[in-house]
Amino acid sequence: MKAARLAALLAALTLPGAGMASDLTYKIFGFEDLEGWEEDDHQAALDTFLNTCRDLKAPDWEAICAVAAQQTNARTFFELFFTPVMIENGEPALFTGYFEPELSGSLTPTDRFRYPLYRLPPEARNGRFVSRRDIETTGILNGRGLEIAWVDDPVELFFLQIQGSGRIRLQDGRVMRVGYGGKNGHDYRSIGQELVRRGVYNKHQVSAQVIKNWVRRNPIDGAELLRHNPSFVFFRIVNTLSAEEGPAGAMNRSITAGRSIAVDPKFTPLGAPVWIEKGGNGPINRLMIAQDTGSAIKGPQRADIFFGSGDQAGREAGRLRDPGRLVVLLPIQRAYAMLPEDNL
Repeated sequence: MKAARLAALLAALTLPGAGMASDLTYKIFGFEDLEGWEEDDHQAALDTFLNTCRDLKAPDWEAICAVAAQQTNARTFFELFFTPVMIENGEPALFTGYFEPELSGSLTPTDRFRYPLYRLPPEARNGRFVSRRDIETTGILNGRGLEIAWVDDPVELFFLQIQGSGRIRLQDGRVMRVGYGGKNGHDYRSIGQELVRRGVYNKHQVSAQVIKNWVRRNPIDGAELLRHNPSFVFFRIVNTLSAEEGPAGAMNRSITAGRSIAVDPKFTPLGAPVWIEKGGNGPINRLMIAQDTGSAIKGPQRADIFFGSGDQAGREAGRLRDPGRLVVLLPIQRAYAMLPEDNL
């Protein structure tokens, strides 16, 4: 029994969140405790799981992945090889949404297309670079051949930087996909919070679309508002994925609309299935896969749901800010190893 407890403790020390916050709690559920579990499309979740499963290198995950590709009953697979675990730290659950923007652009600057996407300059690779304001007002990057493309909307470009990846639809119909290539080392500041601080809006009124509309109605003050955020993101061309596939997530694999989520990997292992129960308008009870991360996604009960590409996906993602609960599906032995020793 002591040996079993020691093995469990050693396993727990390798888990996300283990040995970190003292107020973490772990609760084991049965699948019958997951609201709507029986009605979900488990095969869709399994297909998404298989997209990144091969990249999981821990022995217990590798064994499960070897079996996963041979399954004919997806629900039975998840119920046989996983245990639902809810990890909490006292903070309420929060679900938000994200998407892959699509901007109109050109490979050469024109009167219409005059706002550049830049590659990471060499001097920004190992430390702090100048702020957004300096980049935009001093011309420090001009004439250096760092431009990837030019777009026609500085507001959409700003939000492309927040998303970190997107698509540029060129004038000949081709689509260029760009991904995160680095940043200038400055911390992100929320311009939505700044509008609230100024008394322009109340907190519950702020959304991406509201911010965009305000900046466009107030072009001079709007440009200054965007510069309130000193963080500046550089891009790279992504040519490993087709235009029909979703963008690459943190696991460097294509993510799937409605089935992929961004999580905090300190608590939720990347690649793990996660049961989502989102409340609010348009409740969602669905098995999704943790395949991405985000700078604003912090804590064990925090997730960002990927809605897809383009304007409609952006509108749906922008409206989402709801409570609920998040339950991680972990390999059975790993799940029980997370419990305090007194519960073993």
